[in-house]
Order: sequence, then C-alpha cells, then structure tokens
Amino acid sequence: MDAPENPEGPRPPGAAGPAGGAGQPPRRLSKDQLFVLISVASVNLSSMMGYAILGPFFPKEAEKKGASNTVIGMIFGCYALFDLLSSLLFGKYLAHFGAKFVFVAGTFVSGAVTVLFGVLDQVPDGPIFIVMCFLVRIMDAVSFSAAITASSSIIAKAFPNNVATVLGSLETFSGLGLALGPPLGGFLYQSFGYELPFIFLGCIVLLMVPFNMCILPNYEADVGKHSFWKLVTLPKVVLNAFVIISSSSCFGFLDPTLSLFVLEKFNLPAGYVGLVFLGLALSYTISSPLFGLLSDKMPHLRRWLLVFGNIITAGCFILLGPAPVLQIRSQLWLLVLVLVVNGISAGMSIIPTFPEILSCAHENGFEEGLSTLGLVSGFFGAAWSLGAFIGPTVGGFLYEKIGFEWAAAIQGLWALICGLAMGLFYLLEHSRRRRSILQNIQGTEWERTALLSEEIHPCTVLE
Repeated sequence: MDAPENPEGPRPPGAAGPAGGAGQPPRRLSKDQLFVLISVASVNLSSMMGYAILGPFFPKEAEKKGASNTVIGMIFGCYALFDLLSSLLFGKYLAHFGAKFVFVAGTFVSGAVTVLFGVLDQVPDGPIFIVMCFLVRIMDAVSFSAAITASSSIIAKAFPNNVATVLGSLETFSGLGLALGPPLGGFLYQSFGYELPFIFLGCIVLLMVPFNMCILPNYEADVGKHSFWKLVTLPKVVLNAFVIISSSSCFGFLDPTLSLFVLEKFNLPAGYVGLVFLGLALSYTISSPLFGLLSDKMPHLRRWLLVFGNIITAGCFILLGPAPVLQIRSQLWLLVLVLVVNGISAGMSIIPTFPEILSCAHENGFEEGLSTLGLVSGFFGAAWSLGAFIGPTVGGFLYEKIGFEWAAAIQGLWALICGLAMGLFYLLEHSRRRRSILQNIQGTEWERTALLSEEIHPCTVLE
C-alpha cells in the first residue's frame, strides 16, 4: 500500500516550501508511517547491536586464533567491501524486487549469520578460522546492506518532506545499538564466554522478521530510467560521497584499534572497554535527531553542518591519541571526552548528506519515486561501506606499523581535507549564483531600456 499523498504535490525531500516548512501545522502520523517507523527502528537497534558487539573482545579472540592485527582489520573491513558492492546492486534493482521483500529477507539472513558467528570459536586455529571469519562476515554484509538500502528508501517514500528529520531520529536507535552492543557484548563475553553474545543478539534480529512481515506496508514502484553513472557525475554528489566515506572510515578505524589501544594503555577489562565506546555512540545518538531537524527546517544550514562537522572531527582524531607532536599525555578522561565530541561532529557530518544528495538528484532531472530513492540509498550505502572498508583495513595496518596515536592523526587529516573541500565548493557555488543573478538583473535592465526607447521613438516621429 502506498503512503498518503501530499495534497500539494510531491517535493524533493529537504526542499523549502509549505509542505515541509516550519509554518505548516504538524500532521498526525498515518498508520503506515507509524508501522514504517516501528519496523525500521527495531531493525536498526537489533542489527547495530549485532554489528557493534565485535569491538570489545573479538580482536583479542582473533589474536588467540592466530590472526595478526592487519588480518583482524581486514576481517572488519571485508564486511564493508561487500556491503559496498551489494548496496550498489540492491539500489539498482530495489524497484524490481520490492522494498519490503529486500528488507525482510536481509533481516532474516543477517540474524542467521550472527548466530553462526557465535560458533566460530569451535573452528580450528589458523587459516581455517580466518577463512570462516571472512565468509561469515561477507554473508552478514550482503544481508545487512539489503536491509539498510531498503529501509532508507522506505523512509524517504513514507516521509517525502521530512527525510532528514526521520533519518536523524532513527539514528537514535542505530546509536543505541552501537552504544549497547559493546558493553552488552563485553558483559556477556566476560560472564558466559564467546558464543552467547552472538547467539543472543542473532535471535533478537530473527524475532524481528515475522514482526516486520506483518506490519510493514508494501510500496509499489515503476522502474526508473536513470543510472548510478549519471548520479556520480554530479559534483555535489561526489563531494558528499567523500564526506560519507570519510565519516564512515573514522567510525571503522576505531573498530579494530581503539579496544587494543585502551587495553594496552589503561589495562581495562573487556567490559569496561565497551563503556569507552559508549561515549561516542551516545553523543551521536542524542545529536542526530537535532541535526536532522535542522537539515529539514533550515536546508541552508546543511552546508555549514557538513563543513564544520568534518573540521571538528579532524580535531577530535588528532587529540584522540593524542598525536605525539602535541606532546599531551594520553589520559582516559581525555579519550572519553574526545569520543563524545566526535559523536556530535559525526552527526553534523553524516545526517545532512542523504537529503543533500536526494535534492541534487531531483534538481538534475531524476524522477521522484522508489527507483530514485533506491539509487540514492544504494549510493549512500556504497559510499558508507567504502569508508567502512578503508577505515579498519588501513587503520589496522597503521596501528601495527606506527601506533595508534599517529594512525588516528592521519585519519583526522582526511576529515580535515573533506571539510575544507566542501567549504571551497560551497563558496564557489555561492559565487556562481551571485554572478548569475547579477547577469539576469543586467539583462532585465537592458531589455527594459530597449523597450522604453522603442516606445519613445514612435512618439518622436509623430511629433
């Protein structure tokens, strides 16, 4: 069934106007919209808990099984690489398969392979264990990308004028999953061993499947004529993609490195390592709805959120170690404080990108509907996955070669470059628009002068 139509006609998400403006009185959610929120929120929470559970204890377990830091980083990173490839695939063919089917099927497979990950400690040490880790992570990546690509499209279809607000609000549940996953996983691992965290969370994801099959509405769609290649030729889309890649790589960098650094530097048990991750996840969770609301109600602020969010993120990563050049002693309270600020800056950088890309697509001739939403969702997921592959893979390598402090500083430089590049692009765009407006004004004045002279000339002849 389709979402209720906008009586004033469809608008690009994030576009200014009465339909999405602050002056319009708020409308109650329809039944379909409420069910969409419940379905996506439940899967965001449970899936992100399953994703984040690895951080506190898996790197140490993998080391016991004969995996090096570089290989551990690749195990984290391969998830993102196959998430990237499958996001492009599901984004292209989402309208063919149907958003609900892709969402439910992805959730089911994701829950099943999470349970399967819990029995990997029974696999023999060495190459067999490493190969099985890669295979299970790849299966999990494909299923997770299916669910996330479909959910983003469903959200944009159900809430066409408040995409950023709803996505930002739902990031609360993703952030809660990221926040609860590490401490819960660390506690279950410490109390019951390796298997139980994965089996417990995998079963929670599986319980969401029949629930979502019953309540999630169907959305019909026509297959669109545009492709990813047209989307990636738009300069603003490319720059937003670099921001997404940078933000994702910053998150991914911490997965294989932060727990090892904290264990080595501060000698904390696994359960307390999960609490360190909590600062980043909670601040991101709380700030995301605010930045989503700002992105929808004041679209002109998106550019500044993107620019300053990346610059602040760069400063956080330089202080995370901190970088040896600063000659600041590493302390636990400083690490937690920097992670909290980083969570806020991540919300500033990430939330505005989806409506910015979607608005840019509509401005350049992409039709409104599930087909375009699938392309944008798949593109967003692919860019996020590319960063999530680069972050842990390069991060694990740099951690092994030059240590956490310098590795984090190098990661921060990428965010700084992205912020400065976005700022330069928006300044050039503003300059072009001003020049175009001035040219239009001059052309109008010239036409008015010419018309007046033509009106005066006949009068002169008559005299």
